[in-house]
Amino acid sequence: MRMRGAANRDKGCARLKDMSMPTARIFQRPKNAMQSGRARTDRWVLEFAPAEAKRPDPLTGWAGSGDTRDQIRLGFPTQAAAIAYAEREGLTFTVIAAPERKLKLQAYADNFR
Repeated sequence: MRMRGAANRDKGCARLKDMSMPTARIFQRPKNAMQSGRARTDRWVLEFAPAEAKRPDPLTGWAGSGDTRDQIRLGFPTQAAAIAYAEREGLTFTVIAAPERKLKLQAYADNFR
């Protein structure tokens, strides 16, 4: 039998209070090492840390978990926008600084020395 009214709402609120707030990480996507282009490396990404470990499915053997937050990845134009979103939603977050680009300057003639 389905419960209606305040008793059902109170149970839902209790379940939400028991759930821990997810932790998120905010980072800038690095350049793909296999390609020379830098498309979409200026965007900042917010993704959630996994709440539970992945385990193999008994039937197929694929790795998976009951945590659906792993499927969510939000993109932002700036780091400040991503931080503002996380603070507005009450998320605990860590900002991972973008790796510093190291230029390897060399001449084409260096290949023949």
